[in-house]
Amino acid sequence: MPKAETNPQSKGPSLDELVDRHIVRLSTRKADWDALKFQADYDPKYRRAQMRYIGTGGTGVERDANVVPAVHFTFSTMVLPPGCEGPSHLHSDVEEVFFILQGQVCVFCEKDGKRVERVLGPRDLISVPPGLYRGIRNDTKEEALMVVVLGASKPQLPTYPEGSPLAELRKKK
Repeated sequence: MPKAETNPQSKGPSLDELVDRHIVRLSTRKADWDALKFQADYDPKYRRAQMRYIGTGGTGVERDANVVPAVHFTFSTMVLPPGCEGPSHLHSDVEEVFFILQGQVCVFCEKDGKRVERVLGPRDLISVPPGLYRGIRNDTKEEALMVVVLGASKPQLPTYPEGSPLAELRKKK
């Protein structure tokens, strides 16, 4: 990597340093299969991996020195093995965006006892507003990969529907 030029008259980082601090390379990412481990420990169908790029997202991971610090939103990818499910959950403080990179993902949304499901494929996107329960499922035999964006630098931890066993597990954490 070329040496960053510094300006002796400036008080902050050089432009080179500023840009380099905001680049995250795939080669430095690793799939974090433990970010949602409490869900997978309850039921293996919930096993999926997060790869963080901006901030730590809404999984409960407190710190990750290997990401660009979040200012206005978080950005991560999620690896979804065949048969995987991301359980119904609610973000009351932020919208959540799912952008499918590879494979097919069934997205479901719930409100007032009604459930709607849509299958999304590569380069399809859904933006789920705050206050709406949402979840995902990979019903295929192929791994899926999606981008997850949450609209805050440190979103509140999600909540689960009343009576959900995951809601009880979250209370114990």
